[in-house]
Amino acid sequence: MQHELILIDDLLFALVGIEGRYISIKRVHGKADVVSFQVDASMDLALQELAKRIFPLCGSYLLIDEFVESRSQFKHGLVNHAFAAALRAFLLDYQAMVAQLEHQFRLRRLSIQGLWFYCQPMMGSMQALSTVIRKVSANNYAGSAVLNLLQSQAMAGDSAVRSLLEKMTHSASNAYLSILERWIYEGVIDDPYGEFFIAENKSLQKESLTQDYDAKYWRQRYSLKKDIPSFLANIAGTILTTGKYLNVMRECGYNVQVPVSENSKLMTFGSNHQYLECVKAAYEFASGELLSLIKEKYDLIGKLRSIKHYLLLDQGDFLVHFMDIAREELLKKHDEISVEKLQSLLDLALRTTAAAADPCHEDLTCCVERASVLKGLSRLKDLDIKNVSHSNDLEEPISITGLETFSLSYKIQWPLSIVISRKALTKYQLIFRFLFHCKHVERQLCGAWQMHQGVRALNSHGTAISRSSLLCRSMLRFINSLLHYLTFEVLEPNWHVMHGRLQTAKSIDEVIQHHDFFLDKCLKECLLLLPELIQKVEKLKSLCLQYAAATQWLISSSIDIPKLDEQSDGSFGSGKLKSKNPSQVQKVMTRNSAVTDSILKFEREFNAELQTLRPILSSSSQAEPYLTHLAQWILGVGNDQ
Repeated sequence: MQHELILIDDLLFALVGIEGRYISIKRVHGKADVVSFQVDASMDLALQELAKRIFPLCGSYLLIDEFVESRSQFKHGLVNHAFAAALRAFLLDYQAMVAQLEHQFRLRRLSIQGLWFYCQPMMGSMQALSTVIRKVSANNYAGSAVLNLLQSQAMAGDSAVRSLLEKMTHSASNAYLSILERWIYEGVIDDPYGEFFIAENKSLQKESLTQDYDAKYWRQRYSLKKDIPSFLANIAGTILTTGKYLNVMRECGYNVQVPVSENSKLMTFGSNHQYLECVKAAYEFASGELLSLIKEKYDLIGKLRSIKHYLLLDQGDFLVHFMDIAREELLKKHDEISVEKLQSLLDLALRTTAAAADPCHEDLTCCVERASVLKGLSRLKDLDIKNVSHSNDLEEPISITGLETFSLSYKIQWPLSIVISRKALTKYQLIFRFLFHCKHVERQLCGAWQMHQGVRALNSHGTAISRSSLLCRSMLRFINSLLHYLTFEVLEPNWHVMHGRLQTAKSIDEVIQHHDFFLDKCLKECLLLLPELIQKVEKLKSLCLQYAAATQWLISSSIDIPKLDEQSDGSFGSGKLKSKNPSQVQKVMTRNSAVTDSILKFEREFNAELQTLRPILSSSSQAEPYLTHLAQWILGVGNDQ
């Protein structure tokens, strides 16, 4: 009996981690979380067995107590702090139970069997907590990893254990939910220990959106980590987006906060899913506010319409004037051009045409690129260019001029740069440069056609001039068909579709998606992502320019022939000329032959390129239906020759 009383007294001390006369505590070397309780061998065997049943509870207490002390340190993070605080409160209840047992012992009302009976209800709970603590310590868990562990362990225990671990999860998650609250209600990451599942990359600045083609600001300034609390996994993307939207408004100088009521406080999560409703409401508010800000205050649609006017040549009167006054500068090699002079000429063209009425025209600037459009396309690795191997074999002209490298640019301010980023602007510029060069080819051919019209009074039927006139008409028909296709079959319809989608967009991400889809679709349908086709078109354009440049000589040389006849004899094809001035006749005949040969050469090369383009265009139009109309028009070119 005396031994039993002494053992009970020792066990009451052991329950709170203190050694007694017959009970000692041994620690395993190298394993801080493994504690061994031993009872003196001189003790009665039956009493020893009863004591050993209670030892796991004693070991769990020591483990939990040490965990509380260590995890209360700052370096372990807010979730561990909160978890440790909940464990401390639990241990207070446990210590109160031990104190009550000690009181019963002092009153001589507690036997060793009674002690075992009263300890049993705590055994399961303490064991469950010990399991969690060992895993947290072994893996050095923090933040969402602790919450996920608590949740998974709660599912495996009985009702009492489940209730306890759910309570622990609730307590530990409060600190986490306070971080989440600031993010979805203010767009601020208040995460001193890096526990939140959203990472902030402060090295990415919003200015990069307007400077760097590969700017990752919108996608990577804020991003999801791998460790996401399981109860938030399904809405992690929505949470990320909500804070991003609020952050944009803060960057714009607007201190916007989601209206918060008592019902929207993220105090807990559970089966009622109240926290899901809070996140959804915060997302809808942030999305609506940012969309309204960008559409109304910053006039996104107006800015896109202005870009369409200038870079997609929707209103081309300023461009006609600019090409007239800047012709001399644009004919220079690209490295000899004065960008400052081009800018002043562009400003003059804008001020003296209908563009002056556009308040956004001052945002338009010009630049000179270093490579042709085709080379520029081949360097943009993110574009879905068909048959990329062909695009790497593109031949760069030996000497490219400003006409091939001139481009317009546009000043885009934050937050519109989220939608109209450097990447988007580069795509606009590629389309502009292609259109600009097509317009240049058209103007040159129109000039050649006017020269032909100027000599219509001469009876040139059946001569080299009439043949040249037919060739000029075929070339004009080709370039006009191409420009009509680009403008009215590609750009206008796609713009109309995008404009309608932007009006009904529910978020800025939808706006970005629709705008990017529009640009990629236009690039593809403008043939710029089809290297085989675009190279053929460029070759045809080059032939047109060579022909237009030679037209002055062709026509003047052809007109000289009848003039010489008239001076000699006053009649055409007279044999008398030969007898009067054989050397002059020989000179005229040689020149006439050279003119005819030149025209025939241009005609052969142009028709040959058309012939090779037709099958490519026909087969491509089967896979790409949008090419059908262009194929029909191109197939018709040359039939009137």
